[in-house]
Amino acid sequence: MMAIANCSTRQRIVVVGAKSMELMMELHRRGYLLAAAAGNCGLPAGQYEVALVDWRKRALHAIDATVDWLDDFLSRRAVLVIWLDAQRAAAKEALRAAVTKRGFVVLQGAEHPCGSVLLARRSEAIPLRQAA
Repeated sequence: MMAIANCSTRQRIVVVGAKSMELMMELHRRGYLLAAAAGNCGLPAGQYEVALVDWRKRALHAIDATVDWLDDFLSRRAVLVIWLDAQRAAAKEALRAAVTKRGFVVLQGAEHPCGSVLLARRSEAIPLRQAA
């Protein structure tokens, strides 16, 4: 997840999921001292630049509420990384649609033996290309 997000140790990261506290502690051990778990991330103020969402072994339809909750915590240039179990193509498309509906642009997806990863960035963070 960290590799696909291309995180820096100076970025504020919020970790969401069943093992968010454990993942946050591991990030701290690796030098990401500005990482916070969902349980101790403070009040929403657009303060996080990266959201790492570990959605393995959870129902895909329940991620909508989580992304809605995360929205106020993320800055205008935020990156969203969602890690989930290997899914069928239809489920991946549903996830892409849910993320896009909330103002994110899917930049990359990757398959791994232990699941799938989706990388998205807020649409206002991506500059529009000017016509020639």
